[in-house]
Amino acid sequence: MSQFLNVPEFFSTVYLVDFSPSLCEVARKRFARLGWSNVRVICEDAKKFRLEDYENGHSGGRSTPTRSASSYFEPRPDHGGADLVTMSYSLSMIPDYHSAIDSLQSLLSPHGVMGVVDFYVQSKVDVSFRNYTGGLVGRHVNFLGRTFWRSWFDLDRVSLEPGRRDYLEYRMGTILTANLRNTALGAIPYYIWLGCHKKPFSSSSLPHEIIERIDALATESPYLLPANGARSKDALTRAVERTAPEIRSKAFDAAVGNLSANLPLPAFFYQNHHWRIYYDDQLEKHTQFNDEYIYAFTWEDSRVDADLLKLGPDDVVLAITSAGDNILSYAMQSPARIHAIDLNPSQNHLLELKVAAFTAQLPYEDFWRIFGEGKHPDFRSLLLSKLSPHLSSRAFQYWLDNVTIFTNPNGRGLYDTGGSKHAIRVFRWISRIFACRRAVTELLESKALDEQRRIWHTKIRPALLSPLVSNIVVSSEAFLWAALGVPKNQLAMIEADHATSKAVTGPSPTAKPTRAHAIWHYMVNTLDPVIETTHIATDNPYYLVCLTGAFSPQCHPDYLSREAHARLSRPGALDGLRIHTDEIDEVIARISPGTLTVAIVMDSMDWFDRGGTAAPRQISKLNRALRMGGRVLLRSSAREPWYIREFEAHGFVGKQVGDREPGRCIDRVNMYASCWVCTKVENLPPPTPGLEVEVGHQGIGEDLRL
Repeated sequence: MSQFLNVPEFFSTVYLVDFSPSLCEVARKRFARLGWSNVRVICEDAKKFRLEDYENGHSGGRSTPTRSASSYFEPRPDHGGADLVTMSYSLSMIPDYHSAIDSLQSLLSPHGVMGVVDFYVQSKVDVSFRNYTGGLVGRHVNFLGRTFWRSWFDLDRVSLEPGRRDYLEYRMGTILTANLRNTALGAIPYYIWLGCHKKPFSSSSLPHEIIERIDALATESPYLLPANGARSKDALTRAVERTAPEIRSKAFDAAVGNLSANLPLPAFFYQNHHWRIYYDDQLEKHTQFNDEYIYAFTWEDSRVDADLLKLGPDDVVLAITSAGDNILSYAMQSPARIHAIDLNPSQNHLLELKVAAFTAQLPYEDFWRIFGEGKHPDFRSLLLSKLSPHLSSRAFQYWLDNVTIFTNPNGRGLYDTGGSKHAIRVFRWISRIFACRRAVTELLESKALDEQRRIWHTKIRPALLSPLVSNIVVSSEAFLWAALGVPKNQLAMIEADHATSKAVTGPSPTAKPTRAHAIWHYMVNTLDPVIETTHIATDNPYYLVCLTGAFSPQCHPDYLSREAHARLSRPGALDGLRIHTDEIDEVIARISPGTLTVAIVMDSMDWFDRGGTAAPRQISKLNRALRMGGRVLLRSSAREPWYIREFEAHGFVGKQVGDREPGRCIDRVNMYASCWVCTKVENLPPPTPGLEVEVGHQGIGEDLRL
């Protein structure tokens, strides 16, 4: 502990309890040598230790217990006065662990924290249906490992039976947990666990109000906020009885299910921040990503978004997370709430890491090294000592498992990770094959657009946009999906636009209606205008990071500026953020009708089947969730996407705000062919049952009524 804080001054009293007289004597000599007078060594059975026997006033007191015989039969209080209780590789050595855990729980103060580190072996089958463990990644130990380590430790009277950890997690609420392997000692499985009382405490509200508040903020519900005064004490009961499923969050459903079964709440409820909404990390829709994000940085131009949306303090925003850069750009405009959505848990882990860095008030120099340069040799230390209190358990486990992204001296850092790294590596490979790496350096060192254009057209473009590269690499479905995230429906839209373009149907055709030609022309129409109109080294961070693997102090996304760091590091700056790990449909179906003002869906509509029911269904849900006049911002690989007609058939008016005609840019990325804003102008039937009556009763404004 002394590596992180001044033990003699930080704690009023520290009690070290052990049942071994010889170990206690060693400990006494050590603390006498250190001169730590506030540390007291007690030789006693942990399950019999009572703090009140040694505390007299605030600290110090009797050196031996003075309990009468009758006091042993008195019920122990539910809570004690210890702010911190730790067990270091001791739970596995206590025979009667049930009573020990019960006893230690009664020592902990209402707001106290308990920490345990120990060895373990366990099968994922044992815990696969538990939602309160803080995450199951890395928890499974295979059959051979379980058998070997259990037998090995049993020789030293150390028991690795899984019931010890199971009971700990059942009796307490989990805050953070990590499942790790000690590779220096044969990959011994061990875990780190931080917990608190099963019944959550809050200085500002009762335990059930924590659930209500999280549910209200996740769903934009006007009913469940504890600010409802005297009615708030009945809010949980009323919520269970209500029949409007669209205003019940998954966090609420999980909490109610656990409370009814006398189980701890999911770990999200016990953490310092309630950004991350509960999700089941074992569902196939989440595990399909194999614990890897696709995008290490966001491909949407935040400057254009800001100009188009002009967010204000009354806006409630829903947006796809991607790498989170865009979410933080929106946060700089201080809207009332931001709902960030991504089906891939790892994309949300990346956003959480950035939010934690702001909330921990990490110095700008450290922040820049992590997210500007993508590398930091002390990342693991910062993660443990600074960032962990502001991360959800699953995000903490993820980054603890992936510290080498930032710390590997031979690695290329954050921006050479994720699925999109394949596109960057292919470009690097092409530039080596065609001997134009030097030309890339020259392009980045160019001082003016004219010089940049010359280098591009004479040295880089002939290699990157050659028909050979297009046929072999760029037009392959494997490359398009793995490297660029282009699904088959979006690819079909690109091919359809190409088939009707002047290059194919004009009086002097220059292309054929084939996939290779379609992709080649799409790449030309993407990259040529970027080079012609934006200076990469000073004003285009999206392509700069692709070419160099890092941002520069002169060219970077908005959230990496010193001004953004100062603004978003202020206390409460990100309190309005909610991070949903789910499909867009699932989230907007659980948001109260008429509460969103802006939805930013990127190019996700391109993924739907033309003529299917998925797009109309999602558009209907967006209409229901948006206020009158609410806007949907989207981008598409097609200049006139088919689903705009679906928007107009479901209560919206569509307006094209960006058209990538040949030779023109719609933004600094220019990856899409068009950009649209669809504005809600009418409500769809049927009206929400009971909304008008109940909202009126609550005193909410007319703008929430249908």
